Amino acid sequence: MQRLTPLLSLLFFLSTATTVTRGHNITRILGKHPSFSTFNHYLTLTHLAGEINRRTTITICAVDNAAMSELLSKHPSIATIKNILSLHVLLDYFGTKKLHQIREGTALAATMFQATGSAPGSSGFVNITDVKGGKVGFGPEDNEGNLDVFYVKSLEEIPYNISVIQISKVLPSDVAAAPTPEPSAMNITDIMSAHGCKVFADALLANPEASKTYQDNIDGGLTVFCPLDDPFKAFSPRFKNLTASGKVSFLEFFGVPVYQSLAMLRSNNGIMNTLATDGEKKFDFTVQNDGEEVTLKTRSVTAKIAGTLIDEQPLAIYTIDKVLLPKELFKAAAPAPAPAPAPEKEVADAPKSSKHKRPSSDGAPSDSPADSPDGDPADQTADDNASVTLHGGRLVAVVLSLCSGLLLL
Repeated sequence: MQRLTPLLSLLFFLSTATTVTRGHNITRILGKHPSFSTFNHYLTLTHLAGEINRRTTITICAVDNAAMSELLSKHPSIATIKNILSLHVLLDYFGTKKLHQIREGTALAATMFQATGSAPGSSGFVNITDVKGGKVGFGPEDNEGNLDVFYVKSLEEIPYNISVIQISKVLPSDVAAAPTPEPSAMNITDIMSAHGCKVFADALLANPEASKTYQDNIDGGLTVFCPLDDPFKAFSPRFKNLTASGKVSFLEFFGVPVYQSLAMLRSNNGIMNTLATDGEKKFDFTVQNDGEEVTLKTRSVTAKIAGTLIDEQPLAIYTIDKVLLPKELFKAAAPAPAPAPAPEKEVADAPKSSKHKRPSSDGAPSDSPADSPDGDPADQTADDNASVTLHGGRLVAVVLSLCSGLLLL
C-alpha cells in the first residue's frame, strides 16, 4: 500500500494537469443583474466583452440602465460607444477592500481605451481617489481633476482576477466621446496606401468590381488582410496573368465579411470564409494562433499578421507579410522527391547510365493558375490540430503500466 500512495498521487496530478481552467465571463456576470442589461448588451455589441474575457487582473466600472440611457440619448456611433466603454475597463484589480485602502489615497489606472492606442497622451488613464467620508471618486485624467463619479457597490469579485463594480454615472471624457467617422465614409484604400499596402490598394482601385464589394461590406462588418508592398510587388507579374474574373476573386479573397478584432483572431482557430466565397468556390483560409501571433494559412502559403492599420468596429485592416494563394486559382507546390539512396560500393570508371525523366502528369508548374480546386484542406487542418492534442488517456495508460510493473516487484 505504501508503494501505491505516491503512484496514486501521480495519477491524480496527471488527471488534473489536463483539466481546462475556465476564465471569467463578463456577459454571464452582468447577466445576473438585470439593471445592467444595457451596459452588458453594448459590451457584447462593441466586442469589448471578448477582450475582457481574454484578460486577467481587470476591473469593470459598470453603470446601470438609467446612466446608459443618458449616454444613448446623444446618439453616439458604435465606435464612439466602444471608446467610452473601454474607458470603464481598468487594467488592474480594484476590489472593494483595495479601493478603500489605496496607498497615499490616490491611484492612476490604465484603461482598455489607453491600450487601444486611440487615446492621445494620458487621456486613457483614470484617477481613483479615496475621498473624505469613505467615498471613492473616479475621474478621467483629462477631466481637469474633477472627481464627480463615485463608487456605489461591488457586483462580483474574483480576487486578483476580475472585479465588477458599479459607479454612479458614465465617466466624462471629451476625447473618448469625440465623434468618429461613419464606417461607410472611411476610404479603405487611402488607409492601406498610407501604411505600407499601396501596391495592393492600387490593384484594388484598378478593379471597380472588387473595390465596390469591399465598400459595400463595411457597414455590416469587414476585416481586411492586406499584403505589404514588397511581397505584393514581387507577386504582381503573376497577378497580371490571371483572368479578369480571377483577378476579382483574388482581390476579394483578402477580405472577410465580418468584423474581427485582433483579440478575437487570437482566441479563435479555424477556417474563415472570404468575400470571394461563393458556393462550391470556397476561397477560404485557416486562421491559427500561437499566443500573440496570428497566422493565415492556405495549402501553399502561411502568412503572419504583421500590424494593425485600423481596428474600429465594424472595420479592421491588418497587414500580412506574404501573399496568400487561394487553392482555387493556384496549385500547391508538389512535395520534393526523396533523395536517391547512396550506392553501396563505388566502381571506378563505371559507365554512367542515361536516365530520361518521365514527364509530369500535371503540366502546370507549382503555384501556377489552376482551373479547378485541388481539394479541401480540412483533412490537413484536422491533422494539424490533432498533432497538438494532449492524449490524456494514453498518458494515464502508460502510468498504469508503470504501476503494475512496480507492484510486481
